[in-house]
Amino acid sequence: MSEAMITGGVHRPQRHDSGHKHVSGTAAYIDDLPEPQGLLHVYLGISSVAHARIRDMNLDAVRAAEGVVLVLTAEDIPGVNDVSPTHRHDEPILAEELVEYAGQAIFAVAAKTRDQARRAAQLAEIDYEPLEPVLDFAEARQRGVMVTDPMTLSRGDAAKALAEAPRRIKGQMEIGGQDHFYLEGQIALSIPGEDDEVTVISSTQHPTEIQGMVAGALNVPANAVTTEVRRMGGAFGGKETQGNLFAVVTALVAKKTGRAAKIRPDRDDDMIITGKRHDFLVDYEAGFDEEGRIQAVEMTYAGRCGWSSDLSGPVTDRALFHADNCYYLPNAHLVSEPLKTNTVSNTAFRGFGGPQGMVGGERLIEEIAFATGKDPLEIRKLNLYGAGGRDVTPYHQRVEDNIAPEIIEKLEASSDYWARRAAIRDFNETSRVIKRGLALTPVKFGISFTLTAYNQAGALVHIYRDGSVHLNHGGTEMGQGLYTKVAQVVAQEFQVDIERVRITATTTGKVPNTSATAASSGSDINGMAALSACRAIKARLTDFARDKWEVPEDQIEFLPGEVRVGNQKIAFAEFIEAAYQARVSLSSTGFYKTPKIHWDRAAGRGRPFYYFAYGASVSEVAVDTLTGEYRVERVDILHDVGDSLNPAIDLGQIEGGFVQGMGWLTTEELWWDKEGRLRTHAPSTYKIPACGDRPRVFNVDILQGHRNREETIYRSKAVGEPPLMLAISVLHAISDAIASLADHRLCPRLDAPATPERVLATIERLRREAAATKGRAA
Repeated sequence: MSEAMITGGVHRPQRHDSGHKHVSGTAAYIDDLPEPQGLLHVYLGISSVAHARIRDMNLDAVRAAEGVVLVLTAEDIPGVNDVSPTHRHDEPILAEELVEYAGQAIFAVAAKTRDQARRAAQLAEIDYEPLEPVLDFAEARQRGVMVTDPMTLSRGDAAKALAEAPRRIKGQMEIGGQDHFYLEGQIALSIPGEDDEVTVISSTQHPTEIQGMVAGALNVPANAVTTEVRRMGGAFGGKETQGNLFAVVTALVAKKTGRAAKIRPDRDDDMIITGKRHDFLVDYEAGFDEEGRIQAVEMTYAGRCGWSSDLSGPVTDRALFHADNCYYLPNAHLVSEPLKTNTVSNTAFRGFGGPQGMVGGERLIEEIAFATGKDPLEIRKLNLYGAGGRDVTPYHQRVEDNIAPEIIEKLEASSDYWARRAAIRDFNETSRVIKRGLALTPVKFGISFTLTAYNQAGALVHIYRDGSVHLNHGGTEMGQGLYTKVAQVVAQEFQVDIERVRITATTTGKVPNTSATAASSGSDINGMAALSACRAIKARLTDFARDKWEVPEDQIEFLPGEVRVGNQKIAFAEFIEAAYQARVSLSSTGFYKTPKIHWDRAAGRGRPFYYFAYGASVSEVAVDTLTGEYRVERVDILHDVGDSLNPAIDLGQIEGGFVQGMGWLTTEELWWDKEGRLRTHAPSTYKIPACGDRPRVFNVDILQGHRNREETIYRSKAVGEPPLMLAISVLHAISDAIASLADHRLCPRLDAPATPERVLATIERLRREAAATKGRAA
């Protein structure tokens, strides 16, 4: 019998386990669950100012409002008033004397209905002593306060090599942030139990962190708190730490009142309260030879981190890790500046600083291309990692699996890059208003948590007497298909149809000490943990069959739906029943920790990544030079996922990641006013990509024939984050179109996001620069 006889094994397309529920509206999210009797609805009272001391706070009107049952302030927290994910403990649940951004939680109100709680929260009378807010990079740099220690990566002697380089470029680039805009907002439901127990159903990527935060706030041990999550309606990093506040306040209300409590802020408040992708200011200088080969680089990545540390340390670290992208930098000095500002505390977002690092690195390539008069693709290919000692990163990890050159070569041919380049130049010569642009950009993204301890996972697998399988693991499902992929692993190992594998909600009560589902590592580590559990059970079953039927182990084989023992084949369910009757344990935990990785942050050396995922994209755009508006005409992508666990899900991740990255670099603009209040806090003012924004022609292919050289789950590769950075080609294609206005003699230096307003401003600036250059030449 062939492997293909089971449904849902690995390396084959398999539908998302909840896909049909998503499109039919039957997938149950937290707000869809039946409400417990006596449920209280919680809402937050938030600061209206960015930086101030609280002189006085009168909550009498809040307490007296219709339906209000409880009002919580910092004084009512029995444990630790902190939800910071770091050792700095700089993020109070509820502000005490100081508020540090507009939107910071000051109190919580619980009422019989959500509307009552929401209205009551507006009735507080708070007297502030205003303090000067720090809002932008210039102010933050002048003040010089950082939320965490900066990091330096250094290789070779960058200063000396810069001084000796035949040619140099120097500049600065602004890279904007991004709101997660998950379809399901932040939400948590807490149900009080006996004694000190509480169950928290939370839309979170990190159940164990929620467990720990709730335990700390309630002053109870972690074993009193159970966190559960079946699915999230999107997360993208925004529910790695940002759910802590919401889960904790519901747990506090639940334990104080003895009634279940739920919180669901509206979209405006969700966007105002929660952190976002970090915006960066990148200062760069590079030295290179006449051909355009990089000899030295100095870069400083300043991140606007917000009012607390959150995950800004590792985010700004990862920006430095990816400043090289696919390019060898023989002499490099890279520095991070995690700056404190009186804005929302920025946090994890798909790519976790890596995208900002790459965008800065690709600006260097573009500048060198304009300086040498070459096509940017030529400069990219000239500087790729390669043999002959050109394989060591600025953090001293060797690039051992470099397939970027092959991907670029294949995409260059399949996309007809050079023919289209010539056609676009011809078009631009005769088109007065509409200009077209083309760009090919590669991606090299490191896979693993840079906090080594997070690179572990657990799983729990049961087989019941009828041969059905129960699966639980520490990963969370946010629409990315992790549950489906891990179920495929289990089906493959036991050779049963995937319908026989029951996927169950992630819960700290079954698998403890889970790592966040982040860093693109979900399938890697949870799949391997599930594999470990399956193989432990299979080992017992093999021993049982060997002893019962007196056959050697090499004559025992798991086949589709059955087990071969010697010359006989036994149906899987019948075999399992026989094992049960023989008192064989049919349950096992599994555990996995990523091998080979290590990192010394102080020294800036180590192997922070187990492997790299690669890809490349070609984008073609059309820009209206009168308005700054543009259209993405065509995109070609070739992406590396190793030996794909599920090509259907992986294609979806590549397409979705690209479009989300395109939104970040083009239309999604965050804007704070001079008082530090976020003004883009709803779909009316914050534009994510719509259906009409997708590329008119969208060709996406998975690289074939390249299994992961490392021993990952069935030799697959991570696919969650790397595709987002493929969208850098859109930014550079827009820049290329703008550059045609000056015959590609001047670098447009287009910052992100490239909104139509920014594109138009760049066009006007470039025209002025071109005219000035011609004037000087005359």
